[in-house]
Amino acid sequence: MMKFRVLKNNWVGFALCAGLVAMPLAAHADASGEISTAAQHAGFSSQATSLKVADMHLHHTLNCLVGPGGRGFDAKQANPCSSMGKGAIPDTSDATAKKSLERIAYRARRALASKDLDTVKKDAAAIQTELGKVQ
Repeated sequence: MMKFRVLKNNWVGFALCAGLVAMPLAAHADASGEISTAAQHAGFSSQATSLKVADMHLHHTLNCLVGPGGRGFDAKQANPCSSMGKGAIPDTSDATAKKSLERIAYRARRALASKDLDTVKKDAAAIQTELGKVQ
């Protein structure tokens, strides 16, 4: 009787572990964390003292929003959200939030095209504010 109980518990444990491993990546996604990290980096960008640093943090923001498969993702820049999921936009299921995030990503791409530090910093501050509203 004792051997059966141990064997039965092992099978239950095995089944639970197999189920967790088989879950799709989206089930492990942290869109809220990605949005929060993107907002944090937009804030860093808005406080930068050089265009190079402002652009770097704005790239981090965009990478967190769009993820590796998204428009504007720059693999040469860091992706501080790489362990959180596929990007805030692909990981967000709410249609209204997704639309807002897409507008914010567009604004980040537009700001990255600017060569004026003050413009980038102003846009980055607005992006940080907008991301705070999405959460």
